[in-house]
Amino acid sequence: MKINVFHIVSNKNWGGPEEYAYEMVSRLRHDPRFYAEVVCKKNEPVLFHFRRLEIPISILPLKGMTDIDSPTRLARLLRKGHNIVHVHTFKDAFAAVMARRISENRNTRVVLTVHGVCRPKTHYIYRKLYRSIDKIVFVSQRAYDEWMGHAKKFSTNRACIIRDSVIDNPLATPAPDLREKLGIASEKALIMFHGRITPEKGIDVLLEAATKLDKSKFHLAIIGEGQRKYMTQLKSFIVEHQLVQNVSLVGFQEDMAHIIQQCDMGVLPSVEPEALGIANLEYMMQGKPHITTNNGAQTEYVTDQSNAMLVPPNDVEALVAAMQRLLDDPDLRQQMGQQAKQDFDQTLNYDIFYDKMTTLYHELLTSKKSAK
Repeated sequence: MKINVFHIVSNKNWGGPEEYAYEMVSRLRHDPRFYAEVVCKKNEPVLFHFRRLEIPISILPLKGMTDIDSPTRLARLLRKGHNIVHVHTFKDAFAAVMARRISENRNTRVVLTVHGVCRPKTHYIYRKLYRSIDKIVFVSQRAYDEWMGHAKKFSTNRACIIRDSVIDNPLATPAPDLREKLGIASEKALIMFHGRITPEKGIDVLLEAATKLDKSKFHLAIIGEGQRKYMTQLKSFIVEHQLVQNVSLVGFQEDMAHIIQQCDMGVLPSVEPEALGIANLEYMMQGKPHITTNNGAQTEYVTDQSNAMLVPPNDVEALVAAMQRLLDDPDLRQQMGQQAKQDFDQTLNYDIFYDKMTTLYHELLTSKKSAK
């Protein structure tokens, strides 16, 4: 039985859910058990990435529960065969559930991956939607507990935990040599943050910690894009506290695997709970030590002082102490990075995630239970 998998992504910007779908589709397209297609908006930043995979792409409005056009057009793709419609927001789940009903194909299942730490909405329309989704996948125990702990009359059989992972992107534009590009002296440790530049990522906490470190020992590269107002605040802080020679705002970089290989350590001081913390896994995959906060799913795979260092969120002094320790001890950095790589390869690698997800696809379509 060949399974048709349609990943629906509707965000305007490239982010975690889009990366998740991209990596899944990039593997599915080479798997003879599956046919893979992406459904998205006419949005160039997102389309740019998926087009390089040379896979079928269907463009729909995807405007939410009031959008009738999208489910009608999506239903045409679902008329025949065995189908999985994999969505990444509850908004898109409305379109998937309605399209299945319109298609009248009982061999279609709807899967939703929850990428954040959130609680279910209580409105009856959403309660009905939840019951119409065949499986809700949470990327961590932390995300599962937060949502399921507040879900009323929702069967645990309709939910599961499949931790996401990361892979190298062979289509990425080659990374620049950051030390050469930024003029970083060889004796300085290259510290790195990468991710969305938003307040919940705690970059302002990181910059405050940087003011308390010996400036002769490090250079901090902040990689990513985000909220313009917040970026302006960070730039002002850097100038005001004379960090211009020690901190660089690098912007978005596509080839993060090779960027991370250049750093001496990563720092990811999120102040809001992470549903998983993909950036943490990227440092572990590359065998790099990193410091992260202990308020999210990071504690499910990070062992403090072993494969990374954990600090409380918003605790500048604890962050300074952890950074100082890694700056002063290259041997510890190497040891911690090696342990991180070993743990990633054994329990966190992408093959484990892919096998679990594709097994779920098959189980949903071979079970006796009919789609609603």
